[in-house]
Amino acid sequence: MRGWLHVTLSCLWRITIKQRLFIQGASIHTKIALLVLLSIVLMTVDHRQRHLEGIRSVISAVIYPLRYTINLPFVVVNWADEVFTFRNNLINENRALLKKQRLLEVKLQKLAFFEQENRRLRSMLQSAKRGWEKVLIAELMAIDFDPFKRLVQLNRGSNDGVFEGHPILDANGVVGQVIHVDPLSSTAMLITDPNHATPVHINRNGMRAIAMGTGEPNRLEIPHIPNSADIRIGDLLVTSGLGLRFPAGYPVARISEITINPSESYAQVFAEPTAHLERTQEVLLVWPESDTEEKR
Repeated sequence: MRGWLHVTLSCLWRITIKQRLFIQGASIHTKIALLVLLSIVLMTVDHRQRHLEGIRSVISAVIYPLRYTINLPFVVVNWADEVFTFRNNLINENRALLKKQRLLEVKLQKLAFFEQENRRLRSMLQSAKRGWEKVLIAELMAIDFDPFKRLVQLNRGSNDGVFEGHPILDANGVVGQVIHVDPLSSTAMLITDPNHATPVHINRNGMRAIAMGTGEPNRLEIPHIPNSADIRIGDLLVTSGLGLRFPAGYPVARISEITINPSESYAQVFAEPTAHLERTQEVLLVWPESDTEEKR
């Protein structure tokens, strides 16, 4: 009896051990198929009847802190990168704008000069349209500081067609004439030089006279004017065209002073040049319409 019981227990133990060792669940493919089917059913139910919306909201609210914590480093890195990039862009843009501003300020400083120069050149060209075929603008290069001379050097010479005796004008009247010519430059004598004389007549009545330089910057002397001559302060003196050196009809000076001494036969008459002799930076070299070579 005891031997039978021992055999029976041994068989049951062996059967139990074998069941534990060799029991197997469902296969992996079966599990995947069941999960896919369950997912399809849940998606269908949720799409049509919205039964899982509450569950989704609860789950989302529960895992939001976790999502925020996980995403926080990336947010901080992106924010810092944007801040520093924006700051660098602002610094570079500010530097470029400052550089541009300095350049514009420098150009702006010259703008007033160029505007004034443009007006002056336009007025000069307008004044030279009367009876002249060719006009050339020349700039002053140097000034003779001898107190008894009024000479200037121009940046135009024989290569530009300049010749001795070439008349010089500005926008306001006669300036002088060329007395010496080099290939690239020339020397001009102003009408205020003591050695210069300009044939003129009074524009009001046509009375002829000679405007002589005095050596002073803005003063001409009109000699040999009788005490009884019809001449007034403010009368305009214009070129008479005599001598074929200066074109006729261009302003030269205005009478500024008349002194009559009864004991003398002639009055002392002085005039102020209409040209800006001491301020001009450009002058006009002009050629007559015809017979240029013969007049030379």
